[in-house]
Amino acid sequence: MKNLIYICDLALYNNKNISLSGWIYNKRSSGKIHFLQLRDGTGFTQGVIIKDEIDSKYFNFYKNIKQESSVYIEGIVKENNKLPFIKYEIIVSYLNLIDNTFIFPISKKNHGSAFLMQNRHLWIRSIKQYAILRIRANIIKMIRLYFDNKGFILIDSPIITINSCEGTSTLFSLTWFNEKKVFLSQSGQLYQEAACMAFGKTYCFGPVFRAEKSKTRKHLNEFWMAEAEVAFANNKDNVKLAEDLICFIIKNILKDNKNELVNFLKRDISILENIEKPFPIITYTKAVQYLKYIRKNIKNLELKEMLNLEWGMDLGAPHENELSKRFKKPIIILDFPFKIKAFYMKRNMHNNNLASCMDIIAPEGYGEIIGGGQREEKIENIILEIEKNKLSKENLKWFIELRKYGSVPHSGFGIGIERILMWICGLPHIRETIPFPRTMDKIYP
Repeated sequence: MKNLIYICDLALYNNKNISLSGWIYNKRSSGKIHFLQLRDGTGFTQGVIIKDEIDSKYFNFYKNIKQESSVYIEGIVKENNKLPFIKYEIIVSYLNLIDNTFIFPISKKNHGSAFLMQNRHLWIRSIKQYAILRIRANIIKMIRLYFDNKGFILIDSPIITINSCEGTSTLFSLTWFNEKKVFLSQSGQLYQEAACMAFGKTYCFGPVFRAEKSKTRKHLNEFWMAEAEVAFANNKDNVKLAEDLICFIIKNILKDNKNELVNFLKRDISILENIEKPFPIITYTKAVQYLKYIRKNIKNLELKEMLNLEWGMDLGAPHENELSKRFKKPIIILDFPFKIKAFYMKRNMHNNNLASCMDIIAPEGYGEIIGGGQREEKIENIILEIEKNKLSKENLKWFIELRKYGSVPHSGFGIGIERILMWICGLPHIRETIPFPRTMDKIYP
């Protein structure tokens, strides 16, 4: 084989002879001309095999080549603006079959989601999944770049922990060497509190686990979060940082991945193009009042029942959906009832029944993408909340000590990668946002 080039670099070789290896994504023929759609992981191209311009043995290869067979080709690169996701094609002069596959189980016909998830290891080869996962990779890259450029330092939080962050009912438990029960982490946030007291501004990035018995379109039992924590910061600082991060992500995804969004996913990007600061801000109390007004004027009895909400209840997916439909930007909701928030939240300085916290809800009905708030820095208050929540003071001794040695006001938030990706790509279900999803009924492959 000659020196190979990648499909993503074809623009550099227009009207030149090149060699390339890849897989057959699709094929069609007009009799005297065969068309092979090829992918190599960096993009898609089309190999054009013209009967009168190639040796007959290469032309006849077409009959036996199956979907996902691997091939090596040589030919001349030509610009092609007729296909939505193919910018350049190759007029093939030589073709060699590397491996002729078995019949590929995922054909062009419509398959059910259960079948596709059972074959997830193969489904990720498709154009749509290719686009989604490339955008996912770039979102992760942009989050890291944003924090790194802002002077944050990456401090990895452990995945195995003895602490509960978000309540004991959603913990996956494990047995440690000494028969002690430990858990898969629900969040890296507690450890970032320790890290920010050493480094000022820190973040972690990794998988977290929630044992929620939920089958909604927005829930996974294993997902990825970036969590930031800042010393000497209050919740207003927190809101500004999270708002700025979302705008940074959107701006760069539109710059780098517009082709995937528009041509591969058919995403209407008009809302994304108009995302800019400032975002609308409402309090939880105002949100409840607004939702009651919306509910009062809804005729659909089923939706009316789903929107039933009293002050003190947490917002569910139907509530977030109805709120987000009224705005074309993400909404920032402040000051939730303290009793529905985690034990480490700081109480609102003006109302002891509220937490100094914020959630950011994506528009178009995609729900919460960021959650966070100011943390309680006083040792007597954190001990009181640990006792109220019946958590182990022994296991959280290290966390309490953070308030003992140089405690300061500090704030932070977590951004769910799958949630923001679901919104940016306009996807109907979260299971397509992660390479190999883990849900109540999905653990294979």
